Amino acid sequence: MRFSLFYEHQLPRPWADGQELKLYQDALDQVELADRVGFDYVWEVEHHFLEEYSHSSAPEVFLAAASQRTRRIRLGHGIVQLPPAVNHPARIAERVATLDLVSNGRVDFGTGESSAGAELGGFGVRRTDKRAQWQDAIDAITRMFVEEPFAGWNSADITMPPRNVLPKPVQKPHPPLWVACSRRETIQFAARNGIGALSFSFVEPEDAGKWVDEYYRILASDECVPAGFAVNPNVTVVLPMMLHEDEATAIDRGIDGAHFFAFALAHYYGTTPHDPGRTDVWREFLARRDSRGFSREEIIANAESLNVNVGSLRGAIGTPDQVAELIRRYESVGVDQISFVLQAGPNKHEHICESLELFGKSVLPRFAEGRDEREAAKAERLAPAIEAALARREPARKLPPGYRIDEDAEVARVHRASRATRRPVPDIRTAARRRFQQGFRKLVNGRSDAQLEKRFGPGAQRVFFAGMARAFDPSASAGFTGELEFRLTRADGPTVWTLQIGKSRARARSGPAHDPALTLTMATADFLRILAGDANPASLLMDGRLELRGDHYLAPRLSEMFGGPSPY
Repeated sequence: MRFSLFYEHQLPRPWADGQELKLYQDALDQVELADRVGFDYVWEVEHHFLEEYSHSSAPEVFLAAASQRTRRIRLGHGIVQLPPAVNHPARIAERVATLDLVSNGRVDFGTGESSAGAELGGFGVRRTDKRAQWQDAIDAITRMFVEEPFAGWNSADITMPPRNVLPKPVQKPHPPLWVACSRRETIQFAARNGIGALSFSFVEPEDAGKWVDEYYRILASDECVPAGFAVNPNVTVVLPMMLHEDEATAIDRGIDGAHFFAFALAHYYGTTPHDPGRTDVWREFLARRDSRGFSREEIIANAESLNVNVGSLRGAIGTPDQVAELIRRYESVGVDQISFVLQAGPNKHEHICESLELFGKSVLPRFAEGRDEREAAKAERLAPAIEAALARREPARKLPPGYRIDEDAEVARVHRASRATRRPVPDIRTAARRRFQQGFRKLVNGRSDAQLEKRFGPGAQRVFFAGMARAFDPSASAGFTGELEFRLTRADGPTVWTLQIGKSRARARSGPAHDPALTLTMATADFLRILAGDANPASLLMDGRLELRGDHYLAPRLSEMFGGPSPY
């Protein structure tokens, strides 16, 4: 088990002059302290335009500063956004390699796509294209690390002539690769690509164990074709943390930060409206935390052992013995690293530092003995599978002799390729759907359950379910076929609807399913609020207002399956 810190650089409103300066300087002090007490990694996100939730838009600068104040802690990009509209692949390769040089080979290269509408819209990245862009970019970037010179690229999103991309990283063939994961499918995706999984779901150890087993099964199989030129077999989970010898003090110091972290995450990665420069996420959190499943009263100081979710998110907030016992449960199911979020919401710098000191003194030593030997045994056990996987990866290319830089010809070639591979403009239905969503939310927002039930009876529900069936996107279903059953409760009795999912289309009908893979039970009014983007399903679930029966792994996919945004 390895331990790390995870940073978003959160800064809830109201803001005052000098707060961002203090935020960054405090974080550097914390990383320096973490290095001294024995933490193994620090992870820094890349996010853009996500006010209050993350003020970390240039992680390579922060990590470079941290590299000069530390000696041994590894410096993780958690993650770099790979869509070329956000970061050109050559610039990513150059920055990562430079950071590896100034840190003397301590970089881990985490990658991702973003799912926040503020970021995708801000850079003009189509949601439906971002996974293909990640796959394209990671292949190009890893080749830039190892090919000398890079033999060029020509795809729908990246066109670049041969160049020697410099500098080259210290670590050979390149720094360890990771990808952001928030659900079962992306854990599988990480394994198939032979890269580490950075899981941002707040999952209990026993659930994490199922993901770990599946990850290592796929990684050791013929399904694994590495995205890079080395395999990084590791699974990390992220948890909020605050530590104190007194449990009540730990809760008082850390629970608001943990809850704000999760609330703001849902704000930006769901369908909650946001007005740049005006929406006050902290004020919304204070007003709506209880209804969104983040009640402070749910967290009480009498736990013999910790659970990540106890009616409300808790994570690793407690005493050293409680946190150590929670870590043991993750360790026992094969999790390789836990990354702790301490800098969240209004959490205070001095409390974060006290927690780090206490963790280094009272928790970390319990997991240090025999760790290197266990990791060596794991590497030896996986070596044959990794060797076989790397043999399936297409090798580095050699540039044919005689290629010479020709500015005019290369520029003309890029523009020809851009015209040839330009994707079609999204159809009118997408814009119409967005206008309908905005209008529908106005009808739903602020209405009572009784008002919504009266306005939207079974006839209106038929229209909604038929619309969901028409919006079905097979590419988001991960191959699922079967029945989804929706039981909507009303004052005058329940209504039941079934969506029959096929390979390429979905059909809606009234009545119960014959053999439902997943049954969702909720109030009719809450169902309408979800459709309108006025309620978060995860919050309803934690608040007991949404009941799931069947394959729980299907639930997080439903929004994307029916044309909505990813909850991740």
